Amino acid sequence: MIDYLLNDQQIMIRDLCRQITDEKIRPAAAEYDKNEKFPWDIVKVIAQADLFGVYIEEKYGGMGGGVFELCLATEEFSKGCAGIALCYSATALGAYPLILYGSDEQKQKYLPAIARGERLAAFGLTEPAAGSDASALQTTAEKQGDHYILNGVKHFITNGGDAEIYTIIAMTDKEKGARGASLFLVEKGTPGFSFGKKEEKMGIRASSTRELIFNDCKIPKENLLGREGMGFIAAMKTFDKSRPGIGAQALGIAQGALDEALKYAKQRKQFEKSITSFQGIQWMLADMATEVEAARALVYASAREVDAGKKDIGSHSAMAKMYASDVAMKVAVDAVQIFGGYGYMREYPAEKYMRDAKITQIYEGTNQIQRNIIAAGLIRDSVR
Repeated sequence: MIDYLLNDQQIMIRDLCRQITDEKIRPAAAEYDKNEKFPWDIVKVIAQADLFGVYIEEKYGGMGGGVFELCLATEEFSKGCAGIALCYSATALGAYPLILYGSDEQKQKYLPAIARGERLAAFGLTEPAAGSDASALQTTAEKQGDHYILNGVKHFITNGGDAEIYTIIAMTDKEKGARGASLFLVEKGTPGFSFGKKEEKMGIRASSTRELIFNDCKIPKENLLGREGMGFIAAMKTFDKSRPGIGAQALGIAQGALDEALKYAKQRKQFEKSITSFQGIQWMLADMATEVEAARALVYASAREVDAGKKDIGSHSAMAKMYASDVAMKVAVDAVQIFGGYGYMREYPAEKYMRDAKITQIYEGTNQIQRNIIAAGLIRDSVR
């Protein structure tokens, strides 16, 4: 692995996450996947290690790191189980709109509990009729005196039902289209806020995915983040920060699949010798390792760019998410191939990596959408 010149704090975060992965996540991954159970016991271990606050400012109870530190943690956890890792990283997705657009009072109220891992967060944008087209939102927020009344449904929400704090995009003025969307904080237990059934998924099965249902849900006007009309911009800025994290999740899946494939290939014998002696297997492993390292370089570079406060980071964040997730899918499929028939069996971990990898090409914007973002950036920059 290339030396990315991590500082002492980053090395500590990586090593601590690696220890939790080896001791807690790997041994439990298959069971959580089978039972589709939310991993509260592992969430508590991560919280006790103070890792939920790696990207949160110290004055709000965090460690003072950024997207890069979050990526390090997510990558390590995802090597063991992407579903369990997602319970952790999706809280960051829910917290980023608050970090970006919340007032100091709002941050003081919510971020310390998130940093301690006492309250998980979730982000609510996707709807049944608004997936890739995020501007087609139907959920509304009508201002009535000192409150807003929310009505609508959010779909496929990660951490749905288990999170305590939700950042929700809703339309405050539908006539303005995307410019009429606003951003709100909604707490679990608010009257009129309920959850649909827990979805049964192909992969990331330890993670909860549910509908969020708002039926005359009354929230105080103080729960508006930023100003009315900033919701769509807030969502896009949030994704600029969070997409390297999806890249890190994909990277962890790819590295985990490669590690398992290499270990198996060294042990597996055919024609009285290890299959690592066959050139066909060697070339597969070489390609897998090179692609994983290239994905790591792109994910790390984009995360550091975000933390440096660079402008116009959307294209690079999209590249990190798109490339790393494509690599994860390819490497996981190749790992199954190296395992042969055993790779198709749930007794071995290869098939789980393949199932988990697929979602990274879909959520937080499909990879086709990422290519649109990248191309738009190229075209825009070429006329400057």
